[in-house]
Amino acid sequence: MPRFDNQTVLVTGGTGGQGASHVRALHAEGANVVIGAVDAERGAGLAAELGGAARFVHLDVSQEESWVAAIAETERAFGALTVLVNNAGVQNPPALIESTQRATWARILDINLTGTFLGIKTAAPALRRAGGGAIVNIASTMGIGGTACYAPYVASKWAVRGLTRTAALELGRDNIRVNAIHPGVVATPFITEPAAGSDTPIADFYSPEPFAIPRLGQPADITALLLFLISPHAAFITGAEYVIDGGLLLGPALPKEAA
Repeated sequence: MPRFDNQTVLVTGGTGGQGASHVRALHAEGANVVIGAVDAERGAGLAAELGGAARFVHLDVSQEESWVAAIAETERAFGALTVLVNNAGVQNPPALIESTQRATWARILDINLTGTFLGIKTAAPALRRAGGGAIVNIASTMGIGGTACYAPYVASKWAVRGLTRTAALELGRDNIRVNAIHPGVVATPFITEPAAGSDTPIADFYSPEPFAIPRLGQPADITALLLFLISPHAAFITGAEYVIDGGLLLGPALPKEAA
């Protein structure tokens, strides 16, 4: 029997590299999947590809009224919401702090941080109505260490850590678990293509050669951890943070010739 029969999952940023991976895997495991995104063409196309247990909803995560409408449509379509995956995020074009525009700072925090806050705020009552569930916030290894030239993104992901822990404390007695995943460098357009207003992708700042596992991550690596965290196997886990980065944060690996 599929792991997530009778579960309904809302995935924000559901048309991106990681988001679409999560959506497809959840659907394959029997979940009703709601694809929240601003790209209607890609979102509707993915929902059509997956079939009746998938829906696309237009969702601008920085706008509370958009969240309210998305949650209402989710409950209308499937009766209950049991899982929220706060996956939507954007990166800033690389720039020193002194050269970063205030508008850039505001946009990154609006989507990455305020979007996560609004997701928790509006989904919590729906999860409570369902008798409980899970929230997983997709953060970043940049939320654990500093990264030059990415101050808005780094600040947003550091803040998601505190938000995750606070939500876990507030919602635990309602049988709602809240955890965070910190992906490292994952081979998606988010990493391999430049952000708007930039000529330099984040991948140019990293080489996997010194990682303990010397490759870029794949979306499926993150999806596998996500599926565990929303499953009954993680029923006693809340307020936790999981780094999945191939050893990026560990420091340089021992060269083979030195082993």
